[in-house]
Amino acid sequence: MPHPYPAIDVWSVEGTFLHLIYSPQGAIEGVMIETDGVPTQFVTDPQDPTVAERFVGLRPGQALTIEGTEAAPSPKGESDHTVYRFERLARVDGRDAEPLRANDGTRGTVVRFNHARHGEPNGVVLDNGDFVHTRPDGLRRLGLQIGDAVRAEGAARPLVDGAGRVIEAVRVNGQPIGPAH
Repeated sequence: MPHPYPAIDVWSVEGTFLHLIYSPQGAIEGVMIETDGVPTQFVTDPQDPTVAERFVGLRPGQALTIEGTEAAPSPKGESDHTVYRFERLARVDGRDAEPLRANDGTRGTVVRFNHARHGEPNGVVLDNGDFVHTRPDGLRRLGLQIGDAVRAEGAARPLVDGAGRVIEAVRVNGQPIGPAH
């Protein structure tokens, strides 16, 4: 059953993972869970891969606790079930889900470049398995090479394959990563 948070409209809903929900472009735009025999949908922003990545690797039947706000009625028609706007994946199989940590970071040595879908390098992978995402313009300004020592600061989350974490770099080796000047 949903449990409201005091003074805000965020609900904590416990249920069993049924399946992912896809956008027409193939992105993950939500999940369907079953709560006390009732299907419940959580919708995400399909343009935000940091949210969608939280659901990759889930298996049908896993126990989830998801926080969300109840969605307004759609002008396109009535829903077959309750729909929430996703806020946070709180628990998976009784364990706290790994949160995105704003002040996290990493240290290591560059072992290879990572490339964006269009082929341009957008960050580096370190010897500890972490991917430091700098965006292409940030990587150009940093001038990093294979073998360079890196200390990166930024929010972190696990990589989908479990090999390490992705660090959304805000500072690398003391240099801020921001828009090109």
